[in-house]
Amino acid sequence: MSKQSTTVEVKILDKEYLVACPEEEQEALIRAARHLDHKMREIRSSGKVFGVERIAVMAALNITHELLEQDSMSDATSSILKAMDSKLDDALGENSGH
Repeated sequence: MSKQSTTVEVKILDKEYLVACPEEEQEALIRAARHLDHKMREIRSSGKVFGVERIAVMAALNITHELLEQDSMSDATSSILKAMDSKLDDALGENSGH
């Protein structure tokens, strides 16, 4: 079954873009565009980066960094939970042996 595609208009840094996406992903695309617009506006308002292309690259780097940090934290949390589970299994194993 093929997914129905639709064209969505998003506005990023005062410029409108038409983007094709599956209908069921339309809301996610709009949220992503809003997030990108917000990040680009933050960078532009800092006054340290000039030019839309440079602002877009900095926003992409910042968003990528945030995602990688979340992945890293998720991996660390997973490792901690596995270690705790192992210790709990060991403790329960010791208690059931008595």
